[in-house]
Amino acid sequence: MITEFTPLASLFGGVLIGFGALILMVFNGRIAGMTGMLNGMLEPRNPDSPWRLAFLAGAIVAPLLATLLGAEFAFVSPTNGALLALGGVIVGIGVTYGSGCTSGHGVCGMARLSPRSLVATLTFMVTTFATVTLIRHGFGG
Repeated sequence: MITEFTPLASLFGGVLIGFGALILMVFNGRIAGMTGMLNGMLEPRNPDSPWRLAFLAGAIVAPLLATLLGAEFAFVSPTNGALLALGGVIVGIGVTYGSGCTSGHGVCGMARLSPRSLVATLTFMVTTFATVTLIRHGFGG
């Protein structure tokens, strides 16, 4: 398996994510964590629902629109949809126990110098490195 190194595209994407998080914090005083947004949407009569819905809808609609406009994405899944769904459930369990997701801890929590987010982000990264190393070198993937 070959992973393409795309520093400019990655930098541009990171800047957009950081800018979006900054705008949300400056104008709404809110953290751009997807888990927190989704949980807030599930609360009955939450006054924050409109901006949460707009942010989540943008995260879903933007890649679809980009694809319709001819953008190509580097993501190719070597597995089927059922395993991807199972992975999503496992991630959902993880963000519940981790009190947030990678976007909330890694982008926003680290920017606020949150000790909890530092530990969470280090845990995400170490686990990711170990998983990739094991899959690629241990199992020959």
